Amino acid sequence: MTTALNRPAAPARRRKALRSSRLPVLLVTPAIVLLLAFTVAPTIYALVLSFLQKKVSGGLLGGQTTQVFVGFENYLTSLGDGEFWASIGRMLIVAVIGVPATVILAAVFALCLDAKGSKLSGPARLIIFLPYAVPGVIASLLWGFLYLPATSPIGGAVIDYFGSREVFFSVANIAVWGVVGFNMVILYTAIRGLPQEVYDAASLDGASELQIALRIKLPMIKPALVMVSLFSVLGALQLYNEPTTLRPLANAITSSWVPLMDVYNEAFVNNNIYQGAASSLIIVVLTVSATLLVQVAGSRIGRNR
Repeated sequence: MTTALNRPAAPARRRKALRSSRLPVLLVTPAIVLLLAFTVAPTIYALVLSFLQKKVSGGLLGGQTTQVFVGFENYLTSLGDGEFWASIGRMLIVAVIGVPATVILAAVFALCLDAKGSKLSGPARLIIFLPYAVPGVIASLLWGFLYLPATSPIGGAVIDYFGSREVFFSVANIAVWGVVGFNMVILYTAIRGLPQEVYDAASLDGASELQIALRIKLPMIKPALVMVSLFSVLGALQLYNEPTTLRPLANAITSSWVPLMDVYNEAFVNNNIYQGAASSLIIVVLTVSATLLVQVAGSRIGRNR
């Protein structure tokens, strides 16, 4: 009798399980479509273009152009371009300044907001996060007026913020304050997720607030620190808005000051989209390599601890 009553329910359970299994697929389908349309497809198209060149045929009076396969010639040209490597060097200088500053400031802000007895943490968190909500171009323009000697309230008449050396710190400063609030939120959320019992035990043992922050909180949020470092490295490799916006104000910033500016200049100013595609894919390889390097370094630090 029980078996007979349960028979009609079995197909219903299977249908319900099937609908439940389809729901996650339906939810992620729009993201997958957008990823394929705006990331995978352009990457494949750029890969195809990187192996081609435009050749003019028909002699002196000929105007016919055709695309021909040239293999790795575009890649060799990019790798042999001194200005391309110089742009990578300038990008690395900004990264060396900006990445540690971003991680350190984000960690300090997160620890201060979570400190015992801290007041007005809500408004302070909003104020620190607010620069992230400002578009990069607008922030660069605002900082540009702060740097200009004629309008600077921060000593622009004394300090040459657009000098050949100082410009690296000027660009890094804009990039840091544009992302430190977002990274602070990540670290603050990770700290707030730690068990309170650990803090209570450390307080009973006589640990000060600084000791708890340095010896308990920071080691326990190591995955979040690695993730913030990874975001900062990726942001440095994608540096474009800040130097491009400051270029009309600073003679030290050229049209190929960082790799992405060099790619844009090659593809759309010099009208050599094939060379630009090859250079952009080299940057992609560097980005993936940097990502793996940060992840490996983070995992090794975790094992050592």
